[in-house]
Amino acid sequence: MGGLAVLAKEAGHTVTGCDANVYPPMSTQLEAQGITLTQGFGAEQIALEPDLYVVGNVVSRGNPLMEEILNRGLPYVSGPQWMGDHILRHKWVLAVAGTHGKTTTSAMLAWILEYAGYAPGFLIGGVPLNFGISARLQGNHASDFFVIEADEYDTAFFDKRSKFVHYHAKTAILNNLEYDHADIFPDVGAIETQFHHLVRTVPGVGRLIVNGQNESLQRVLQRGCWSEKEFFGNGQEWRIVLKDSEDFDVFFNDECQGTVQWQLNGEHNRQNALAAIAAARHVGVKPEIAIEALAQFVNVKRRMEVRGVENGITVIDDFAHHPTAVATTVAGLRRKVGNARILAVLEPRSNTMKLGTMKQALPGSLAEADLVFGFGAHEGKDALGWDLAETLAPLGNKLATFSVIPELVESIVRQARPGDYVLIMSNGGFGGVHQKLLDALKARAQAEVAAA
Repeated sequence: MGGLAVLAKEAGHTVTGCDANVYPPMSTQLEAQGITLTQGFGAEQIALEPDLYVVGNVVSRGNPLMEEILNRGLPYVSGPQWMGDHILRHKWVLAVAGTHGKTTTSAMLAWILEYAGYAPGFLIGGVPLNFGISARLQGNHASDFFVIEADEYDTAFFDKRSKFVHYHAKTAILNNLEYDHADIFPDVGAIETQFHHLVRTVPGVGRLIVNGQNESLQRVLQRGCWSEKEFFGNGQEWRIVLKDSEDFDVFFNDECQGTVQWQLNGEHNRQNALAAIAAARHVGVKPEIAIEALAQFVNVKRRMEVRGVENGITVIDDFAHHPTAVATTVAGLRRKVGNARILAVLEPRSNTMKLGTMKQALPGSLAEADLVFGFGAHEGKDALGWDLAETLAPLGNKLATFSVIPELVESIVRQARPGDYVLIMSNGGFGGVHQKLLDALKARAQAEVAAA
C-alpha cells in the first residue's frame, strides 16, 4: 500500500495515508515522497474529505475509520483493484507470483528492463537497492512496461480473491507454490485454485514462466492453460549449471546464453534470476543483455542485507519467515561463509507462523546454524499461539529462546565472537533489534579496549 501511494502521487493525486504501525524502509520512503501519514485509524480522519478511499487488506470490519466510511456511504475501492483499473490497464504487465522469491525476482526483472532501456514502472514489496524506491510509474521516459509483485494474499475484507487477479498480466512468472497464509487458506488446494484464477487472466498472446519442478504448479496448469508456457529449473528448457563460485551458466534449449557473475548467493536466487531472464525475453530483452544486467544487480533491502560489522561480527537482516525461506537463507549463507559460525536469530511473526501451522518444520530449517536465538512475544498481537522453546527443542543446546528484546541482545553479544555472522530473520520491524545489537557489540568492543 505504501508503494501504491507513491504511484498515486506520481500520477498527480494528492495522497495521504494511515496505518497502525509503519516502520522503515516504508515509513522513510513515504516521508521522502512527501506523503502525509497519520498513525491509527481514527474516524475523525473523515475530515480530510478525500475523493476516494483506497483500502488495504489489513483493514477489517470494526476498524473505526472503515466503519465511518461505510456508515456515510463514502466511495472506497481495494488497493489492487485501483491499481489494475488506473495504472495497469493499458500496460504490458509482467507479474511475479509465488510463495517465495516474489520481491527479489520482481526487483531483478525490473532492473533487467531498466538496464535494457525499457524504463519500466514497477511496484515491489520491498526496496530494490538498484532503484532506492519500491514503486514508480515509469522511468526516464514513457514506458509501456510495468513489473509488479503479484501476491496471492486476499484483496480486501470485501473481496476475498487473491490480489493478482486484478493485475491484467501479459507475462506471468509462477515461481513456486506451497502452503502458506494459513489465516485465509485452509489447504494448498485453495491456493492452487487462486493461482489458476491468475492463469485464466493471462491472454493467449501472453506467456507463463513456470517452475517446472513444482508439483502444485503442475496441478494448476492441468486445470487449463490458454497461454504460451516456458519452464525453468533442473531438467527444464531454462536451466543453470553452477560454477565453482556463486556464478552460473544459463542454458535455454541446451544452448548456453552466457554466465551470470554476481554477488548473490543461494540456489533460490539462481532460480529467481533464471525466471527473470526468461520473462524479460518475452518482451524482447536478449538473454545475454539480461545476464549483463544481473552482474550489476544489488539485492532488495532486508534480503541478506548487511546492516553492519562490529569487531569482526557481521549482522545481516533478512525477511525470511516461512520455514522453506529460512532453510534456503541459512543454506545460502552457509555456502558463502564456509565454516564460519552462523548465529541465527528468528522471530516467527507472520500470521501463518503465529498460528503454528508449519512450526514442526522450523527445527530442520535451522539445522545448519551453529547457534539459534528464538524470539516470541508472550503478550499482545504478536504473541505466538504455541510454545517456541518446545517446538525448537530438537535443536538441543544450541538453542535459546527469549520474549524480551534486551535479554535477546545481551545473550547474542555475550556469545558472539569475531568472524561470526548474525543472521536476523523476521518479516517485521523486530523492535529495531538490528541496530540495538550493533550498538551493543560496539559498546562491548569499546569496553574491552578501555579495560586493556
